[in-house]
Order: sequence, then C-alpha cells, then structure tokens
Amino acid sequence: MSRVTQRASEMALDEATVTALRAALRTTAEEVVQAIIDEVPPYANALSGRMGVTIRRAVRTALGHYLDLASGNAAGGDGGDAAYELGRGEVRDGRSMDALLSAYRVGARVAWRCLAAGAVSAGLPAAEVAKFAELTFAYIDELSAASAAGHADQLAAWGRAHERHLEHLARDLLAGASPDALLVAAQRAGWHPPDSLTAVLLPAAQARPVYRALDPGTLVLDDLPDATGVLLVPDADRSHLLRQLSGRTAVVGPARPWTHASASHARAVRARSLSPDIRDTEDHLPELVLSADADAFADLRARALAPLRALPAATAGRLEGTLRAWLLHQGRRDEVAAALFVHPQTVRYRMAQLRELFPDLASPNRVLELTLAVSLRPS
Repeated sequence: MSRVTQRASEMALDEATVTALRAALRTTAEEVVQAIIDEVPPYANALSGRMGVTIRRAVRTALGHYLDLASGNAAGGDGGDAAYELGRGEVRDGRSMDALLSAYRVGARVAWRCLAAGAVSAGLPAAEVAKFAELTFAYIDELSAASAAGHADQLAAWGRAHERHLEHLARDLLAGASPDALLVAAQRAGWHPPDSLTAVLLPAAQARPVYRALDPGTLVLDDLPDATGVLLVPDADRSHLLRQLSGRTAVVGPARPWTHASASHARAVRARSLSPDIRDTEDHLPELVLSADADAFADLRARALAPLRALPAATAGRLEGTLRAWLLHQGRRDEVAAALFVHPQTVRYRMAQLRELFPDLASPNRVLELTLAVSLRPS
C-alpha cells in the first residue's frame, strides 16, 4: 500500500466538502497554472496555446483524481501513470527535471491553499484538515516521484537511441556510404560533421577508455571482428593525438574529409597488416605505396633483379644490399661504405660487379625500377 493510499484510508471527506471542492476545481487549476507560469521561468512560454490547454486539463485531472482519493472513491495509480508520462514529455520538450520539480512545489503550495480554504469553508474539522494536508503533500510527492522516473527513463531511452544512431553512422562511414546517405545518418544522430576524420585502430578493450579522453564528437566502434576497436576522431591535431595514444597498441590513419573516413580506416588496416609496430601511417608511406599491390611488387622485383638470380644466395644478398645503399646515397661511395660498415674499396669492387650485371645502371628508367625493387624486401 502506497503512502497516499494509506493516508486516504485514514480519512474520507464528506460529500458536502467534496462537492464544494469540485465546484472550485477549475479555478484552483487555473491558479496553479498561473503560479507556475509566474514563478518557474522554463514554463513562462510553455503553457500557452494547445500545450497550455493540455497542461490545464492535466492539472484538473490530477486534482480530480486527488479528490476521488480523499473521498474514498478511487485507488492510487492513475495519477501516477499520468505523472510518469508527464516526466517523459518534459524530456521531449527539452525541460529539466529541476524545472518540473519546481513546478510541483509551486503547484502543491497553491493547490493546498485553495483546497484548504474550500475545506474550511465547507466546515471540515481541524483534525481532518490536518489529515487532508498530509494526504495532499503525500499525493504531490508521489506524483513528483512518478514524473522523475518517467523523466529518467526517457533520458535513458534517448541516450540509447542516440548511441545506436552514432554507431550506425560510424558503420556507414567505414562502409564508404554515399555523402547523401552519410549526411542523413549524421542528422539522425545529431552529430555535427567536422572537416576531417582520422581513423585509429586499437584493441577493442581500449577503445572506450581512449574515446572518453578525446573530442566528444569522436565516433567509436568496439565490436568489430578480431577484437578490433575503431575511433574516428574529428579534426585531430595529429601530434597531440599520437601523444594521447602513447603506450597503447594503436595505428593512426591519415586525416581525410569526413565523408571519406573509410580511406583513413583502410590505410590503417593495411598498415597494421604490414607490421604490428606501425603507429603513425604517415611515417610509413613508402612501404604502404609499395605494398598496395603485392603481386605487382613481386613481379617488379623478379624482373628488375633477374640478373642476381644466377648468383649464390649470399652473394646476391650482399649485392642487393650494396645496390640499395648506393641508390639511397646517390652513389656517394664513402656514405655507402659507412652505411654498410665496409671499406670503400669493397664498395668499389661490388659496384663493379653490379655494373657488369646491370649494364644500363645509369639509365633513369633502370634506376627508378631498381629503386622500387630494392625499397622493400618481399614478405
């Protein structure tokens, strides 16, 4: 049994008192609404027009149900259900629970003043007036609690819905959906598109903790295959982002226009497939370019380095390393020797061998092909 039902069972207003109070119900409701308008700023412009009619009707209904309780002609529940829905509606109208509780406090004061005046005029004994007061404020407390529950439940439901919309947007971005579809998804999620997004790959368990420290517009997914998490960070300061990720197993893709975030994600995925040690994809562009088409790279190496295939493996390896250093240092023999930890005469000897194997070594096209071929060792 609720406190209101218990209080109501301890008293029953006589028919004459109830009739007198019901006669003043409309006036009481109007005074309650006017006091809320005057004293609770968020309702200053909210109780006009159709909304005002609805609220006035709700106040009269609540007061009528209260009188039914006080006269022993109703059980608790209906008023609480309406109050619960009122709390949910306040969220939809953008008002806080503080505003609604203030309205309840003002309404309780004015309603009691009117009801008490009517009850005394109807000859209600002082002892019954005291019980009437207890019932009145217990009823208001019950309505307040029901509205608070409705307000909290609606906020939670909106929060879950908002979270789902953001997740759908993130999935659409990774899938490379059309700009029009992405704009619709962003509007549905209430997400303001930035100029750019930067994809970050990291273990799923780390996604949420890192996400909380980033820009609030960051999108997060932590339920992708292979226990991978993805963050899409808006307009990231790259050096700052890398510092924030220090100590974590993360791969940071390039910044891309927000509708092309899938390209940033794709590069991060490819970088991770090359090496688990890559953190910043911008530091590994040559490897990423050369690994973009593994078959083409293998064919290029096979053709460009064909003259080395006839040599013993150890010799071929030494000559390939020398060729790589020679190309990297643009033929400066002392620098090549230092890079290989050998004597400059050794470099001279090996380069003589390489020129015999590659007679057109001075050709720009041959230099380009060999540079690409020896830039990465095949996986």
